[in-house]
Amino acid sequence: MSEGRLPVTVVTGFLGSGKTTLLRHLLSEGNQRLAVVVNEFGTVGLDGDLLKNCGLCSDDEVDERIVELNNGCLCCTVQEDFLPAMEALLLRSNQLDGIIIETSGLALPKPLLQALNWPAIRSKVFINGVVTLVDGYALSNGSPVGDLKSIKEQMTNDNNIDHITPIDELFRDQLISADLVLVSRSDLLTAKDFSLVKEEVKKRGNSNANLLPISNGIIEPSVILGLCKEENNIYRLDQNDHDHDHDHDHDHDHDHVDVISEHLRVETPIDQDVLREMLVSLVPKYQILRIKGRCWIKGKALPLQIQMVGPRFNSWFEAANENAWQPRQSGIDIVFLSLREGVKEAVENSLCLSTSK
Repeated sequence: MSEGRLPVTVVTGFLGSGKTTLLRHLLSEGNQRLAVVVNEFGTVGLDGDLLKNCGLCSDDEVDERIVELNNGCLCCTVQEDFLPAMEALLLRSNQLDGIIIETSGLALPKPLLQALNWPAIRSKVFINGVVTLVDGYALSNGSPVGDLKSIKEQMTNDNNIDHITPIDELFRDQLISADLVLVSRSDLLTAKDFSLVKEEVKKRGNSNANLLPISNGIIEPSVILGLCKEENNIYRLDQNDHDHDHDHDHDHDHDHVDVISEHLRVETPIDQDVLREMLVSLVPKYQILRIKGRCWIKGKALPLQIQMVGPRFNSWFEAANENAWQPRQSGIDIVFLSLREGVKEAVENSLCLSTSK
């Protein structure tokens, strides 16, 4: 269970992009005790019965850990619905490992992210990442949504939506806010189609966001949820290492992605600002997905906790558990998840250079 700030992961994307399928996988395979805030319309959201089928929790726990907000677009009802729901969940934060917020495809992500800085909750949570799902098959056919008719009906029929934003603008906002973009239904794409989708996503949104293919909601949970335990060994994670038929056309080689974990533990002088600048600068070169760890800074009573997803950097001073490694004066203990090898060596070299100046 959580002993510090709770990680909050925002999952966004249009109806049919695969949000619910992804959540079912994370809840059943993530090995974390998660609460879920779901914002959808009518019966298209993630209801209690669906979660019970995942084996997430017993019947008497569903209402405590699954919060369904069906009163329109969540970004328009932040004060009325979202903040009270978060405050209620945080009363039981010691029973949770994290919170996932599944937004409606019509929600603008930025108001939700701003709401996480609300005074009543900002010291109790950190943004674990914004994940945007994109229907790769639909986008390869020229549209960001597969069922445009249903989306337009949602926009027309819900009286609680305060903003009327064109589909293309909503899509752009989802992409710009994303720390990670998942291209769903990628098994239906040829390598050429996937390259075109990737170019389209980069063109419409944040060109710095990492982009990964996904099929049937299957992905290594730590890529989305973060590392819940310290890792001591370098290992590879193939997000499609299971439930996948390897006798397939080589056109779909893009559907296999190795996620590489590297662990750095070293005693060295640390400058907080230099460290942050250095880590953020390495993200695009090594396609860093996540960073988790802590560093000890000379003169500080508590270690600095570090959580990164893509270029989003979170840090705060908080006590480490009593069994945690600790340097004699200053040092760093950190884990990287990336798509390219070499992060550990690059960080170690940069630290050496900064201390030699």
